Amino acid sequence: MANTPPHLLLVATGGTIAGRAAHAEDNLGYRAGELGVAELVAAVPALAGVPLRTLQLAQIDSKDMSHALWQALVRLLAAELARDEVVGVVITHGTDTLEETAFFLQRVLAPAKPVVLTAAMRPATSLQADGPQNLVDAVTVARTPGARGVLLAFAGQVHAGDEVRKVDAYRLQAFDSAPAGPVALVEEGRVLPLRPWPQGQALGAALCDWPLARWPRVAWITSHAGFDAALVDAAVAAGFDGLVLAGTGNGTLHAELEAAADRAAQAGVALRLSTRCASGRVVGDLARSRAASAESSAAQARVALLLDLLAKAATPSTPSSISA
Repeated sequence: MANTPPHLLLVATGGTIAGRAAHAEDNLGYRAGELGVAELVAAVPALAGVPLRTLQLAQIDSKDMSHALWQALVRLLAAELARDEVVGVVITHGTDTLEETAFFLQRVLAPAKPVVLTAAMRPATSLQADGPQNLVDAVTVARTPGARGVLLAFAGQVHAGDEVRKVDAYRLQAFDSAPAGPVALVEEGRVLPLRPWPQGQALGAALCDWPLARWPRVAWITSHAGFDAALVDAAVAAGFDGLVLAGTGNGTLHAELEAAADRAAQAGVALRLSTRCASGRVVGDLARSRAASAESSAAQARVALLLDLLAKAATPSTPSSISA
């Protein structure tokens, strides 16, 4: 747009932050994504003077996040971030799959400008509504000079998009990024950096233009007591291209899962090893022998494997780094 002054873009996708319940004391029986982006902004007086352009991309519960919406989001961000007048982007999102979206966007775009996701654990109608403050903090981070990369602003902390994970199902302090911890804090409108902003080598938005029908099928399967190998065998029979195996402890697998994983590898399915533990990643000899994921959660490992397989499909002449 010609002569458009510098501004932030606020992209709304739904989630609890836009949720509505029948009663203010009800923090559970709400419908996610009920409020539009205009209503979200109007409810936060602190945003009144902020140069902000809004866009409603979706109104979903993030448990239903899809590859199609990721594709649309990447296309939108790639176009908007290329514009000089767009100084940063804020995305409202549900908490359930936020860590997957944040990881995906950082790997694909690794933006030089800030792309700040935010969310809420209480609906907008709640007496404990945390969305307004989280939204203000996200805008503050996105306007911070030098900020870059995909980030999450939530409960006074700022996490790197490729490190964050949801760690609590109900408490307001629902996200963490152990072992490194947050990259910054937000205190009374001030951003206090703790370590460098996330950087990385972008895979490129063009990767996501690959037709959705041809995106690899990747799932994760968790090892547990009494494991039934039929789970893995069924995934292989159904034509899954990759599997993330979330092992116990340091990636150890039930004997039934171990044998099924070997069969899957022989069938050409790409495997990655992760852990079902709340923190840490697989290390040591097992990590090397089973192509352990460098990511700290099975959710992130699934996205990483998806992107690796997508890159391999898009450029079949390029050797893959995937071990099976």
